[in-house]
Amino acid sequence: VKFVTVDGFPIVNFETLIDSRRVILCVGSGGVGKTTTAAALGLLAAQRGRRALCLTIDPARRLAQSLGLEEFRADAQQVSAERFRQAGIEAPGSLTVMMLNTKRTFDEIVERYASSPEVRDRIMHNQMYHYVSTALAGTQEYMAMEKLYAVKNDPNFDLIILDTPPTSNALDFLDAPDRLIDALDSSATRWLIRAFESTGRLSFDLLARSAAMALRGVGKFTGTGFLEQVAEFLTELNDLFGGFTQRARQVQSALRAADVAYVLVTSPSPTTIREVLFFSERLTQLGMSSDAFVINRIHHPPPNAPSQQAIRQAVEQSGLALDEDVVTRLQAIMKDEATQAAMDAHHLLVLHEALHLVDPAPLRAMVPAFPYDVHDLESLHDVAKALARVTT
Repeated sequence: VKFVTVDGFPIVNFETLIDSRRVILCVGSGGVGKTTTAAALGLLAAQRGRRALCLTIDPARRLAQSLGLEEFRADAQQVSAERFRQAGIEAPGSLTVMMLNTKRTFDEIVERYASSPEVRDRIMHNQMYHYVSTALAGTQEYMAMEKLYAVKNDPNFDLIILDTPPTSNALDFLDAPDRLIDALDSSATRWLIRAFESTGRLSFDLLARSAAMALRGVGKFTGTGFLEQVAEFLTELNDLFGGFTQRARQVQSALRAADVAYVLVTSPSPTTIREVLFFSERLTQLGMSSDAFVINRIHHPPPNAPSQQAIRQAVEQSGLALDEDVVTRLQAIMKDEATQAAMDAHHLLVLHEALHLVDPAPLRAMVPAFPYDVHDLESLHDVAKALARVTT
């Protein structure tokens, strides 16, 4: 089997992937355990002596508490060494977590690049800015990429792990820079900027007749005041970044860098398997590679399922007194588990056959369906250990 390589050396497990990359993006549809996988990779990195930063989008509160934190915040929070010791985990590195705050990330960009306090204030007080920075579709995906771009070269961290946004299409964030470029380069946007920037007020006299008529038509429905807000915002924003399109292309280019790895997360469900294979194809089309797959919540058949007689004997030896109905139900549960395991194995054949055709072959980690929720550091450690065991 051929493996993913870096500088000619094979990456045979997640530990070597973690050691060789600067950024890992966890990609997958909602509900497949993406956030938990990102946190487990961060824990595995800390165990290997790396200083890991896990950027998460929509974390469950119990995951924060499992790391000894009350909640995830937009400020960086490092998991304490004492928390690792309490869990019996040796971690010579560190694990820092941070939750993406879309509005705050946008505000930080404005504050950092505004040419003057006056420009900063005009943007932040613009009604259009409040909408774009909080509610516009695609803003969260783009700000996730901006945050990643901002911390990518932070010397305080060896590895950045991004839990990608929970969108209907798990690869929307890859298109976010393109969508932003298309929006800012559109004819309507250029018309508005030209109609506003020379005088600081919206004037259609500088435009071609067709463009002026189009904008006046829009103005009848939205009001000229709204168009002025939009024009002012776009003009200031374009000046803010010295050309927002150039900035967006820098962010987009960072996603294709050689030190970036894509870990695709799925479950044994036929729907999520189809989705993850689609994501893998999209990455290939965009010039990126699917470096690894994580298949979560896999059921394994119970070893040597006992007969009712064997269950009764075990109950008696334990000094317990259970109703006959309980013994029957225990056997039925084990039978259901075996059936679920057989279904998982059947569904995964599609994934394994598809990955067999990929050259070089991506890593695969099979994470079992644990009989408990991942609600503490010890159980997260179990996920990390499962990631360290890969299959081909």
